[in-house]
Amino acid sequence: MRCTPRVLELPGAPHAGEMVSRLRSRRGLVALDSAAGEPKRWSLVAFDPLSGIAPPNGIAQVRGLLAQLEIVDGDDVPGPFRCGFVGAFAYDVGVAGERAVDVLHDPWSSPRCVGGLYVDFVVRDEISGRAWLVLGDGDLDGRADVATRRRDILALLAVPFPARTQPMPFGPLVRHTSAAEHRRRVGELRERIAAGDLYQANLAHRFTRELTGDPVDVYACLREVNPAPYMAYLAWDVELASPAVRFSRGAILSASPELLLEMEGEVARTRPIKGTARRSSDPVLDRDRATALIASAKDKAELAMIVDLERNDLGRCARAGGVHVERFPHLESYARVHHLTADVVAEIAPGLDAIDVLEALFPGGSITGAPKLAAMDAIGALEGEGRGFFTGSLGFVDTRGQACWNILIRTLVWRPIEGGGEVSFHVGGGVTWSSDPEAEERETLDKAAALIEAIGGDDRNERVDA
Repeated sequence: MRCTPRVLELPGAPHAGEMVSRLRSRRGLVALDSAAGEPKRWSLVAFDPLSGIAPPNGIAQVRGLLAQLEIVDGDDVPGPFRCGFVGAFAYDVGVAGERAVDVLHDPWSSPRCVGGLYVDFVVRDEISGRAWLVLGDGDLDGRADVATRRRDILALLAVPFPARTQPMPFGPLVRHTSAAEHRRRVGELRERIAAGDLYQANLAHRFTRELTGDPVDVYACLREVNPAPYMAYLAWDVELASPAVRFSRGAILSASPELLLEMEGEVARTRPIKGTARRSSDPVLDRDRATALIASAKDKAELAMIVDLERNDLGRCARAGGVHVERFPHLESYARVHHLTADVVAEIAPGLDAIDVLEALFPGGSITGAPKLAAMDAIGALEGEGRGFFTGSLGFVDTRGQACWNILIRTLVWRPIEGGGEVSFHVGGGVTWSSDPEAEERETLDKAAALIEAIGGDDRNERVDA
């Protein structure tokens, strides 16, 4: 398919969160929303993917999808994305080129991948506030001409921003693994580490809640209470080939602060997070917690292990001697927590592309552990179920090979039920031999706080264990 992008600047365009609300009627709505934090640079809101093209079952198949698009005269498209694949891969896709990890289906039987090829989107420069509408022109699945589509999108964007509909819970917040069981699992994982099976693993547990409202409104609440640089929204309604997968309609709502892959030209970057401290409204206490996190030998050692793993993963695609580490350790402060991060950067070897690099990194080492396969084995055995989209990744690869993918943490997954919808989310943390089970339990609840607020408050008195 030959496609020529047509670009129109949108003076006074709303931010990406408002665009998601106004464009909620469009098919396959997806947003990569740089709402707050660092780096806050570009946001992308895409809609109406090319029809008749099934999502891939694995990362490598994205290459075949991109080969179906030929972009003509697209050099004037602003930002990092110039038409291509936007979607999400579930954690349970596993590690490319390695043996499969033996885990069960996730409880909702989620698809392995959702997304598609997009040539219609809005891109927003978060530094200048400028935005542009980009529409693909060409013989594209029989869609209306560019002038008609432009008129329709401009009409939707011109609608006054509606008052936010507050989603209301109509069921309790259900914790599917009790605090006592999570602490027991942390203890068992420490025993595996002591036995030499692995060095570290990220152990998580799951909550669910039934609530009223559209997923777009839930996303607006999440964006308000926990803005982050790699937020994302993706809605899907697809025909599924596998009878084992029944979750054909749903949405991903992510407030992720973590970058799995950014690729520009021949340079690839990943930014793992390890180490968490809860923020305080008291400036002195908040500063003290940040200082203690930077000084924490445990958290720096944990970050060092994951940085080493990411160096190895990127090294599979890099030029000889082309991998280096920047900003180790670096403190990042978000709405609810402080984190330690570092950047691992690689010059990619000739003949390899962003899809090769994404396969090498997926799933991110910060949410598996080290060594990666041993950690994933331990996670599967202890958690006892697949993770679905949690700790998978959402992002894009465009026709030039540019890419940006987050890690799906701080993420709600929504599905429709009678009377509204149900959301599911996980929270977890990295476990090492020096971990304290009670502290690990508290850390998961610190990470859960903003997600719980977004779906109806803390409700401690209502929280029940399944």
